[in-house]
Amino acid sequence: SLASTAITCFTRGLDLRKGTEDVLCPANCPLWQFYVFGDGVYASLSSVCGAAIHSGVITNTGGAVRVQTLPGQENYPAVNANGIQSQVLSRWASSFSVTAGTKSAALEAVGRSVSTARPSTGKRPKKTLDKKAGNKDCKADIAFLIDGSYNIGQRRFNLQKNFVGKVAVMLGIGTEGPHVGVVQASEHPKIEFYLKNFTATKEVLFAIKELAFRGGNSNTGKALKYTAQKFFSLENGARKGIPKIIVVFLDGWPSDDLEEAGIVAREFGVNVFIVSVAKPTTEELGMVQDIGFVDKAVCRNNGFFSYQMPTWFGTTKYVKPLVQKLCSHEQMLCSKTCYNSVNIGFLIDGSSSIGESNFRLVLEFVSNVAKAFEISDIGSKVAAVQFTYDQRTEFGFTDFVTKDKVLSAIRSIRYMSGGTATGDAISFTTRNVFGPVKDGPNKNFLVVLTDGQSYDDVRGPAAAAQKAGITVFSVGVAWAPLDDLKDMASEPRESHTFFTREFTGLEEMVPDIIRGICKDFLDSKQ
Repeated sequence: SLASTAITCFTRGLDLRKGTEDVLCPANCPLWQFYVFGDGVYASLSSVCGAAIHSGVITNTGGAVRVQTLPGQENYPAVNANGIQSQVLSRWASSFSVTAGTKSAALEAVGRSVSTARPSTGKRPKKTLDKKAGNKDCKADIAFLIDGSYNIGQRRFNLQKNFVGKVAVMLGIGTEGPHVGVVQASEHPKIEFYLKNFTATKEVLFAIKELAFRGGNSNTGKALKYTAQKFFSLENGARKGIPKIIVVFLDGWPSDDLEEAGIVAREFGVNVFIVSVAKPTTEELGMVQDIGFVDKAVCRNNGFFSYQMPTWFGTTKYVKPLVQKLCSHEQMLCSKTCYNSVNIGFLIDGSSSIGESNFRLVLEFVSNVAKAFEISDIGSKVAAVQFTYDQRTEFGFTDFVTKDKVLSAIRSIRYMSGGTATGDAISFTTRNVFGPVKDGPNKNFLVVLTDGQSYDDVRGPAAAAQKAGITVFSVGVAWAPLDDLKDMASEPRESHTFFTREFTGLEEMVPDIIRGICKDFLDSKQ
C-alpha cells in the first residue's frame, strides 16, 4: 500500500501534489479553525482534514484519509455537518473528494505524524520563555474595543476589564510577541492607550485597571470605524507585516450601524472579531436596528470571527479559546488587501511615434498607479519592461522593495524609440518578469501601455499570460486600435480596456486602474 503523508490541520487540497494521495490527519484540530468550501466535492482551497470531518470520513481523533483531485466547478454549497459549517464559493479552479484511507498506511505514518501535527497552544513543553520577548508564535497587533456605554454599566464594565486583563496575560505580550492597545466605545470613541505604549504584560494590566468608565450610547460603529482608521498607524506602533486585529466587546447591541465600519476595517486590512455578551433576548430584538449586526462587522461571516459569552460572570473558561483564535495568523483573512498583496508589471511602449515628452507622461501615469500600493518585501511589488521590436527589463519584482526606490527607478527609465512588437513583449514579460514570482502569494497583474498597432499577433501571447494567472489591463493612447486592446485584456474586457486620444488623458485613468486591480483582487478572494 502507499505510505501516508502526515499533514497538519491547515493543509489544503491545493497543497497536495498527486492526483490521489493518502494522508494522515492529526487529532484534536480546533473545529472552528477549519475553512471548508462545498459538500462532498470540496474546493481545493478547503482544509483536507476539515473536509474529512465534515463529510464524516474521520472524527476529530484524526486518521487516514484518501484524497482524490477533481476538476473545478461552480457553486460549492454551504452545509453544516459534524460540527463544521462549510461555506459557499461561486467558482474555483480545482476540487477534491475524501474517502477513508487504509489502515496499514496509517500505521506507517503514525510514527511521523507526531512531529508534524501542531502542538496545541495549551500544554506546550516548558521552554524557558524569554519574558521580555513574549510569545513569538503569536503575531498580532490588537486593539481591544471595550464597551463603555450605559448599556454595560459600571459594575459589568469592571468585569469586562478583568476579562480583557486575563486575555492580555494569556496572549504573552512582549517585544517580539503580541502588542495591544485599548479603545473605549461610548458616545465618542477614546483611544486609552496605543500599541507602542507598553510591551510588558505588567504595564498593560496596570493600564487596564486604571481605565475609567465613560458612559453614553454604545456607538460601536463609530468607534470601530475610528479605530480602523486611526489606531494602526506606524507612528502609533503598528508593525509591518503583522496582522492588525480589533476585538470588539459588545454588551447587548450597538446603538448605531456597524455595516459601514465593517467595510472600512476590511479596506484597511484589519481583522474584526466581535465578542458579544448577553445578546439581545427575543423581547429586546425590537429595539435592535439591525439584527445581523455581528455578520456585517466581522472580517468574514464564517463563524471564526464571532464569539459569544452568556454573561460577564465566570468568563475564565472563555479566555483560552479566544486567545487561540487571536494567535492563528493563517486565519486572518482580512490582513491581505489589494494594496499589500499584488504584483503589478508595467509593459511600456517605447516606439518612436510616442516622443520624449509624451513618454514622460506615460512614466508619470506608471508612478501614480504604483504610488497607491504598499510596496515592501512582504507587500506588493512592481516591475517594468520597455519594448520596441526589442524588450528591456527596466527592473524586476525583487529589485526594489521600497516605494521610494521603485518610484525613483520609474523616473530614471530612458526612452528607447523604435518599432512596436507588443505580442513578443507580452511573452517576454510573462516568462522573465512573472516567471520567477508565479508561485508567490501575491496576485499578478500586467498593465500594457501602447500608442499604436502591433506588428505581431497580440492575442496568443495575451491568452498565454492570462493562462499563467496574470490579469491583463490594456491602456491605449492615440492610434492604438481598439481590437488589439480588447484582444489583450482580461475578461470582462470592457472593464480591463482603457483608451484615451491624448497622452494628457492618462492621468484621469489612474483611479480607475487602481479600482480595477482592487476589484479583481477581491473577486479572486471570494
